Amino acid sequence: MPLNRRDLLRGAAAAGALGVAWPLSGGLTLAQAEEAAFALGASWDEAPFTVGVASGDPLPESVVLWTRLAPQPLAEEQPLPDTVEVEWVVATDSAFRRRVAHGTAPATAALGHSVHIAVTGLEPARRYYYRFRALGRTSRTGRTRTAPDGHVRRVRFASANCQAFHDGFYAAHRGIAQEDLDFVVHLGDYIYEHGQVGGDHVRDHEGPAVTTLPAYRRRHALYKSDPSLRAAHAAHPWFITWDDHEVVNDYSGTTPGLRARRDAGYQSWFEHMPVRPDHPTTPQVYRQRSWGDLLDLSILDLRQYRSAQNLPGGTILGGTQKAWLKDRISHAGDAWHCWVNSIMLSQLAKPGGGYYFTDQWDGFLAERREVLTHVHDTGMPDLVVITGDWHSAFVDDIRPDFDNPDAPVIGTEFTAHSISSGAYSPEWNAANGPVMGGANPHLKYFEGNRYGYDVYEVTPRRWSTHMRVIGDRRDPNSPVSTLTTFHVDRGKAGSHEDRGTRTSPAQYRRDR
Repeated sequence: MPLNRRDLLRGAAAAGALGVAWPLSGGLTLAQAEEAAFALGASWDEAPFTVGVASGDPLPESVVLWTRLAPQPLAEEQPLPDTVEVEWVVATDSAFRRRVAHGTAPATAALGHSVHIAVTGLEPARRYYYRFRALGRTSRTGRTRTAPDGHVRRVRFASANCQAFHDGFYAAHRGIAQEDLDFVVHLGDYIYEHGQVGGDHVRDHEGPAVTTLPAYRRRHALYKSDPSLRAAHAAHPWFITWDDHEVVNDYSGTTPGLRARRDAGYQSWFEHMPVRPDHPTTPQVYRQRSWGDLLDLSILDLRQYRSAQNLPGGTILGGTQKAWLKDRISHAGDAWHCWVNSIMLSQLAKPGGGYYFTDQWDGFLAERREVLTHVHDTGMPDLVVITGDWHSAFVDDIRPDFDNPDAPVIGTEFTAHSISSGAYSPEWNAANGPVMGGANPHLKYFEGNRYGYDVYEVTPRRWSTHMRVIGDRRDPNSPVSTLTTFHVDRGKAGSHEDRGTRTSPAQYRRDR
């Protein structure tokens, strides 16, 4: 196995040479930055489409196509005219003999020479292929699909979250690229903004964490230098939400003095994601999407509108988004209801009082109780919440009042492993898994020693969550396996582990 980037960075830190090993360190020339990136396993597509192609937000008749022109991805400014015309084409075959849509779009310097094409007039439940052309060069071919319209017998999709570049390779994204999926959901922490890298979170000598638009652009471009991430984007359409590290750790929409930095982080996120054309510094991330009559997605934004934590009248949703979510609960149909949720919804209390982290829903107790009580009172069935952020896997029963163990179960939350971001140590997990389980009677399962992603298979009768894990995040070609599988049966709140995987390793498993 070649020297992996996590150990290389840790070794450079120990030798006092991290300033030349980390590609985004201050003072490096562009050539030095590229050399450092290549040493960490970076590669890019052929210029100017270096950061790849992607598609997202599929509707029955529409999908968004994305690319960004960046012939020098780690440069603060691209050697391009202010506006470059980009051609795009969509076909039903990978050879592009049966073209169904095409056009041109301007890639402007103001938006990082990114393009977001909302292609319309497509057919539901159809696979398509797409590519771009600019400056005499053609991009790689991407593959996408539209959402179905009407009766659906099966959907299969994956979720990903928390992919710190400095913590390991993206073998999990390599697995996602090779899966047979309808779409992918990214749950946030696509990048990490802080001025620390390495398994021990050593300083990278680049000075303060990224705060400016050029710095955020370089960070996104470095993350997209992992070929497995680009492959996963090119293989499937994505739905995307965000968490805190797209801007700064644990921020809220009301954090004083953050507006300029937040706008820079938001715009760079917009420039690098396959999202619909929107206002780049105030995108509306929350939205409803459906996969025929089978699956109803409520994609939540738990950062842009939140107040500070632990306030008597605090909000994690903001007034407008909360009213929207409660209206969706009130008018829920017969589909499975999936909340795309970036941070843990379920209570995670400490023994003796308090909570492990109040940056998650535990810091907004009244609003959580209000929303979940509304789920219970309206009788909304078949609720499954998918969550990231914790760098570990949890399975929880959802109750309207987590402090009351006799409160009814109204849904299930699956919190997925991270793609690469460092979790707690095996020793911490072994000691604290039973402690968390004992203090939280709704917690059914905890496993924190692995990295990967979740795959969800949904039919009219059952929801199945397969926890897919990699062997070693230090290996870009690490194999993928299924650690365990949990099922939720239609019309019956709560989950149960598949009998074939109940002996798989875990640091906590509730016996009942």
